[in-house]
Amino acid sequence: MTPWLFAFPGQEALAAELAAGLGVETGALRRHRFPDGESLIVLAADCRNRDVIVLCTQRDPDDLALPLLFAARTAREFGARRVGLVAPYLAYMRQDARFHAGEAVSSVHYAAFLSWTFDWLVTVDPHLHRHPDLREMFTIPAQHVSAMPCIAAWIRANVRDALLVGPDAESAQWVRDAAERAGVPFVVLEKHRRGDRDVAVSLPDPAILRGRTPVLVDDIASSGRTLIETVGQLLRLGAAAPVCVVVHGIFADGADSALLAAGAARVVSCNTIPHATNAIDVAGVLLPAIRVLQAAGPDGDPSEPGLDSRRIG
Repeated sequence: MTPWLFAFPGQEALAAELAAGLGVETGALRRHRFPDGESLIVLAADCRNRDVIVLCTQRDPDDLALPLLFAARTAREFGARRVGLVAPYLAYMRQDARFHAGEAVSSVHYAAFLSWTFDWLVTVDPHLHRHPDLREMFTIPAQHVSAMPCIAAWIRANVRDALLVGPDAESAQWVRDAAERAGVPFVVLEKHRRGDRDVAVSLPDPAILRGRTPVLVDDIASSGRTLIETVGQLLRLGAAAPVCVVVHGIFADGADSALLAAGAARVVSCNTIPHATNAIDVAGVLLPAIRVLQAAGPDGDPSEPGLDSRRIG
Protein backbone atom coordinates (compact mmCIF):
# COMPACT_ATOMS: atom_id res chain seq x y z
CA MET A 1 0.00 0.00 0.00
CA THR A 2 1.07 3.59 -0.60
CA PRO A 3 3.04 5.06 2.32
CA TRP A 4 1.86 8.05 4.31
CA LEU A 5 3.99 11.16 4.75
CA PHE A 6 3.25 13.19 7.88
CA ALA A 7 4.90 16.58 8.23
CA PHE A 8 5.24 18.47 11.46
CA PRO A 9 3.62 21.93 11.37
CA GLY A 10 5.55 24.49 9.33
CA GLN A 11 7.15 21.96 6.99
CA GLU A 12 4.27 21.48 4.58
CA ALA A 13 6.03 23.01 1.55
CA LEU A 14 8.94 20.57 1.62
CA ALA A 15 6.50 17.75 2.43
CA ALA A 16 4.51 18.49 -0.73
CA GLU A 17 7.68 18.30 -2.85
CA LEU A 18 8.79 15.05 -1.26
CA ALA A 19 5.34 13.47 -1.54
CA ALA A 20 5.15 14.33 -5.23
CA GLY A 21 8.64 12.95 -5.88
CA LEU A 22 8.04 9.77 -3.91
CA GLY A 23 4.49 9.14 -5.08
CA VAL A 24 3.18 8.90 -1.51
CA GLU A 25 0.15 10.36 0.19
CA THR A 26 0.30 13.17 2.72
CA GLY A 27 -1.59 12.79 5.95
CA ALA A 28 -2.43 15.52 8.44
CA LEU A 29 -0.38 15.65 11.63
CA ARG A 30 -1.85 18.02 14.20
CA ARG A 31 -0.14 19.12 17.38
CA HIS A 32 -2.03 20.75 20.23
CA ARG A 33 -0.22 22.46 23.09
CA PHE A 34 -1.98 22.40 26.43
CA PRO A 35 -1.58 25.31 28.88
CA ASP A 36 0.69 23.18 31.07
CA GLY A 37 3.14 22.70 28.18
CA GLU A 38 2.17 19.13 27.30
CA SER A 39 1.49 18.13 23.69
CA LEU A 40 -1.22 16.12 21.98
CA ILE A 41 -0.35 14.59 18.59
CA VAL A 42 -3.16 13.59 16.20
CA LEU A 43 -2.56 11.56 13.03
CA ALA A 44 -5.57 12.12 10.78
CA ALA A 45 -5.08 9.11 8.50
CA ASP A 46 -5.53 5.32 8.59
CA CYS A 47 -2.07 3.82 9.12
CA ARG A 48 -3.07 0.15 9.00
CA ASN A 49 -0.59 -1.88 6.94
CA ARG A 50 1.01 1.30 5.63
CA ASP A 51 4.57 2.51 5.92
CA VAL A 52 4.83 5.93 7.52
CA ILE A 53 7.37 8.69 6.88
CA VAL A 54 7.61 11.50 9.41
CA LEU A 55 9.13 14.79 8.24
CA CYS A 56 10.48 16.83 11.13
CA THR A 57 13.41 19.21 11.02
CA GLN A 58 14.85 19.64 14.49
CA ARG A 59 15.29 23.26 15.30
CA ASP A 60 14.32 23.55 19.00
CA PRO A 61 14.82 19.79 19.47
CA ASP A 62 13.91 19.71 23.16
CA ASP A 63 10.46 20.97 22.20
CA LEU A 64 10.10 18.31 19.50
CA ALA A 65 11.52 15.14 21.06
CA LEU A 66 8.40 13.95 22.87
CA PRO A 67 6.03 14.90 20.00
CA LEU A 68 8.29 12.87 17.68
CA LEU A 69 8.02 9.91 20.04
CA PHE A 70 4.25 10.29 20.26
CA ALA A 71 3.88 10.48 16.47
CA ALA A 72 5.95 7.36 15.83
CA ARG A 73 4.36 5.26 18.57
CA THR A 74 0.84 6.38 17.62
CA ALA A 75 1.47 5.37 14.01
CA ARG A 76 2.58 1.93 15.19
CA GLU A 77 -0.42 1.68 17.52
CA PHE A 78 -2.67 2.32 14.51
CA GLY A 79 -1.03 -0.46 12.50
CA ALA A 80 1.90 1.14 10.64
CA ARG A 81 4.39 -1.42 9.36
CA ARG A 82 7.50 0.77 9.56
CA VAL A 83 8.06 4.36 10.60
CA GLY A 84 10.94 6.35 9.10
CA LEU A 85 12.19 9.83 9.98
CA VAL A 86 13.29 12.50 7.52
CA ALA A 87 15.11 15.11 9.60
CA PRO A 88 16.55 17.69 7.17
CA TYR A 89 18.33 19.24 10.15
CA LEU A 90 19.48 16.70 12.75
CA ALA A 91 20.00 18.21 16.19
CA TYR A 92 22.60 17.50 18.87
CA MET A 93 25.34 16.35 16.49
CA ARG A 94 27.72 19.10 17.70
CA GLN A 95 27.75 17.81 21.30
CA ASP A 96 29.96 14.88 20.35
CA ALA A 97 32.56 14.83 23.13
CA ARG A 98 32.91 15.19 26.89
CA PHE A 99 35.07 18.24 27.54
CA HIS A 100 34.50 18.40 31.32
CA ALA A 101 33.69 15.82 33.95
CA GLY A 102 30.03 14.95 34.18
CA GLU A 103 29.00 16.25 30.75
CA ALA A 104 26.63 14.23 28.62
CA VAL A 105 27.78 13.24 25.13
CA SER A 106 24.40 14.29 23.81
CA SER A 107 24.90 13.22 20.19
CA VAL A 108 25.20 9.58 21.20
CA HIS A 109 22.23 9.67 23.57
CA TYR A 110 20.01 11.49 21.08
CA ALA A 111 20.94 8.96 18.39
CA ALA A 112 19.96 6.16 20.78
CA PHE A 113 16.60 7.84 21.38
CA LEU A 114 15.88 8.20 17.66
CA SER A 115 17.07 4.63 16.99
CA TRP A 116 14.58 3.38 19.58
CA THR A 117 11.78 5.48 18.11
CA PHE A 118 12.16 5.02 14.33
CA ASP A 119 13.07 2.30 11.84
CA TRP A 120 15.29 4.43 9.60
CA LEU A 121 16.62 7.97 9.27
CA VAL A 122 17.58 10.36 6.45
CA THR A 123 19.18 13.73 7.13
CA VAL A 124 21.14 16.48 5.35
CA ASP A 125 24.75 17.34 6.20
CA PRO A 126 24.77 16.46 9.89
CA HIS A 127 27.63 17.96 11.86
CA LEU A 128 29.86 14.88 11.84
CA HIS A 129 33.20 15.64 13.42
CA ARG A 130 34.39 13.23 16.09
CA HIS A 131 31.88 10.62 14.87
CA PRO A 132 32.44 10.74 11.10
CA ASP A 133 29.89 8.00 10.38
CA LEU A 134 26.24 8.03 11.47
CA ARG A 135 26.48 4.27 11.89
CA GLU A 136 28.78 4.82 14.86
CA MET A 137 25.82 6.32 16.74
CA PHE A 138 22.65 4.88 15.21
CA THR A 139 21.47 1.29 15.42
CA ILE A 140 18.94 1.79 12.61
CA PRO A 141 19.74 2.36 8.91
CA ALA A 142 20.78 6.01 8.73
CA GLN A 143 21.88 7.94 5.67
CA HIS A 144 22.97 11.52 5.21
CA VAL A 145 22.88 13.39 1.94
CA SER A 146 24.92 16.38 0.87
CA ALA A 147 23.42 19.78 0.09
CA MET A 148 26.62 20.79 -1.71
CA PRO A 149 25.33 19.97 -5.23
CA CYS A 150 22.40 22.33 -4.59
CA ILE A 151 24.64 25.02 -3.07
CA ALA A 152 27.17 24.78 -5.90
CA ALA A 153 24.39 25.14 -8.50
CA TRP A 154 23.05 28.21 -6.68
CA ILE A 155 26.50 29.81 -6.56
CA ARG A 156 27.11 29.18 -10.26
CA ALA A 157 23.77 30.80 -11.09
CA ASN A 158 23.93 33.75 -8.70
CA VAL A 159 27.53 34.80 -7.91
CA ARG A 160 30.08 35.94 -10.45
CA ASP A 161 33.80 35.36 -9.81
CA ALA A 162 33.12 33.60 -6.52
CA LEU A 163 35.79 32.71 -3.98
CA LEU A 164 34.41 30.24 -1.47
CA VAL A 165 35.52 30.91 2.11
CA GLY A 166 35.28 28.46 4.99
CA PRO A 167 35.28 30.27 8.34
CA ASP A 168 36.99 27.40 10.21
CA ALA A 169 38.60 24.00 9.77
CA GLU A 170 35.34 22.14 10.40
CA SER A 171 33.79 23.89 7.40
CA ALA A 172 36.54 22.63 5.08
CA GLN A 173 34.67 19.46 4.08
CA TRP A 174 31.68 21.46 2.80
CA VAL A 175 33.63 24.34 1.26
CA ARG A 176 35.98 22.08 -0.67
CA ASP A 177 33.09 19.99 -2.01
CA ALA A 178 31.02 23.01 -3.08
CA ALA A 179 34.04 24.72 -4.66
CA GLU A 180 34.96 21.66 -6.70
CA ARG A 181 31.37 21.27 -7.90
CA ALA A 182 31.05 24.96 -8.75
CA GLY A 183 34.50 25.11 -10.37
CA VAL A 184 35.72 28.04 -8.25
CA PRO A 185 38.65 28.54 -5.83
CA PHE A 186 38.33 28.33 -2.06
CA VAL A 187 40.17 29.16 1.14
CA VAL A 188 39.63 27.94 4.73
CA LEU A 189 40.35 30.20 7.70
CA GLU A 190 41.24 29.34 11.29
CA LYS A 191 38.76 29.99 14.09
CA HIS A 192 39.57 30.66 17.72
CA ARG A 193 36.48 30.39 19.94
CA ARG A 194 36.71 32.03 23.36
CA GLY A 195 33.03 31.57 24.22
CA ASP A 196 29.60 30.94 22.71
CA ARG A 197 29.53 34.49 21.28
CA ASP A 198 33.22 35.40 21.29
CA VAL A 199 34.98 34.18 18.14
CA ALA A 200 38.05 35.31 16.20
CA VAL A 201 39.14 34.13 12.75
CA SER A 202 42.45 34.31 10.92
CA LEU A 203 43.11 36.58 7.94
CA PRO A 204 43.56 35.15 4.44
CA ASP A 205 46.12 36.41 1.99
CA PRO A 206 44.51 39.64 0.73
CA ALA A 207 45.71 38.90 -2.80
CA ILE A 208 43.30 35.95 -2.96
CA LEU A 209 40.35 38.32 -2.66
CA ARG A 210 41.27 40.59 -5.55
CA GLY A 211 38.53 40.64 -8.19
CA ARG A 212 36.49 38.02 -6.35
CA THR A 213 33.19 37.94 -4.50
CA PRO A 214 33.70 36.07 -1.20
CA VAL A 215 31.05 33.41 -0.54
CA LEU A 216 31.11 32.15 3.04
CA VAL A 217 29.92 28.54 3.19
CA ASP A 218 29.14 26.70 6.43
CA ASP A 219 26.88 23.92 7.61
CA ILE A 220 25.16 25.72 10.51
CA ALA A 221 24.53 29.34 11.44
CA SER A 222 23.26 29.49 15.01
CA SER A 223 24.50 32.59 16.84
CA GLY A 224 26.25 33.60 13.62
CA ARG A 225 29.27 34.94 15.50
CA THR A 226 31.82 33.07 13.39
CA LEU A 227 30.29 34.32 10.14
CA ILE A 228 29.89 37.86 11.50
CA GLU A 229 33.55 37.98 12.52
CA THR A 230 34.60 36.60 9.13
CA VAL A 231 32.50 39.17 7.26
CA GLY A 232 34.16 41.96 9.27
CA GLN A 233 37.65 40.65 8.63
CA LEU A 234 37.05 40.35 4.89
CA LEU A 235 35.65 43.86 4.66
CA ARG A 236 38.61 45.24 6.58
CA LEU A 237 40.84 43.66 3.94
CA GLY A 238 38.99 45.53 1.23
CA ALA A 239 36.99 42.57 -0.07
CA ALA A 240 33.64 42.95 -1.78
CA ALA A 241 30.62 42.47 0.47
CA PRO A 242 30.47 38.72 1.12
CA VAL A 243 27.57 36.42 0.40
CA CYS A 244 26.79 34.02 3.29
CA VAL A 245 25.45 30.57 2.39
CA VAL A 246 24.57 28.02 5.06
CA VAL A 247 22.95 24.61 4.93
CA HIS A 248 21.06 24.93 8.21
CA GLY A 249 19.91 28.43 9.09
CA ILE A 250 19.06 28.37 12.79
CA PHE A 251 19.70 32.11 13.09
CA ALA A 252 19.14 32.41 16.83
CA ASP A 253 18.29 35.89 18.12
CA GLY A 254 18.12 37.41 14.64
CA ALA A 255 21.57 36.29 13.57
CA ASP A 256 20.63 36.71 9.90
CA SER A 257 19.85 40.39 10.47
CA ALA A 258 23.11 40.76 12.39
CA LEU A 259 25.01 39.32 9.43
CA LEU A 260 23.45 41.86 7.08
CA ALA A 261 24.19 44.66 9.56
CA ALA A 262 27.82 43.49 9.67
CA GLY A 263 28.10 44.02 5.93
CA ALA A 264 27.05 40.78 4.25
CA ALA A 265 25.59 41.39 0.80
CA ARG A 266 23.11 38.54 1.17
CA VAL A 267 22.31 35.67 3.53
CA VAL A 268 21.06 32.45 1.93
CA SER A 269 20.09 29.11 3.46
CA CYS A 270 18.82 25.74 2.34
CA ASN A 271 15.23 24.81 3.16
CA THR A 272 16.28 22.28 5.77
CA ILE A 273 14.88 24.71 8.37
CA PRO A 274 11.99 26.92 7.21
CA HIS A 275 13.22 30.53 7.20
CA ALA A 276 12.88 33.71 5.17
CA THR A 277 16.43 33.19 3.85
CA ASN A 278 15.58 29.86 2.19
CA ALA A 279 16.70 30.03 -1.43
CA ILE A 280 18.20 26.58 -2.00
CA ASP A 281 15.93 23.53 -2.26
CA VAL A 282 17.25 20.18 -0.99
CA ALA A 283 14.26 18.02 -2.01
CA GLY A 284 16.17 16.70 -5.01
CA VAL A 285 19.01 15.28 -2.91
CA LEU A 286 16.70 13.91 -0.20
CA LEU A 287 14.52 11.90 -2.56
CA PRO A 288 17.05 9.20 -3.62
CA ALA A 289 18.01 8.41 -0.03
CA ILE A 290 14.40 8.23 1.12
CA ARG A 291 13.57 5.87 -1.76
CA VAL A 292 16.45 3.58 -0.78
CA LEU A 293 15.44 3.25 2.86
CA GLN A 294 11.73 3.21 2.12
CA ALA A 295 12.30 0.27 -0.24
CA ALA A 296 14.59 -1.56 2.18
CA GLY A 297 13.44 -4.62 4.03
CA PRO A 298 13.04 -4.90 7.80
CA ASP A 299 16.79 -5.54 8.16
CA GLY A 300 17.53 -2.23 6.45
CA ASP A 301 19.36 -3.67 3.43
CA PRO A 302 18.87 -1.31 0.49
CA SER A 303 17.23 -2.79 -2.58
CA GLU A 304 19.52 -0.72 -4.81
CA PRO A 305 23.11 -2.01 -4.72
CA GLY A 306 26.12 0.24 -4.86
CA LEU A 307 24.72 3.09 -2.76
CA ASP A 308 26.83 4.37 0.11
CA SER A 309 24.89 3.74 3.32
CA ARG A 310 26.56 6.73 4.92
CA ARG A 311 26.01 9.49 2.40
CA ILE A 312 24.31 10.16 -0.91
CA GLY A 313 24.98 13.22 -3.03
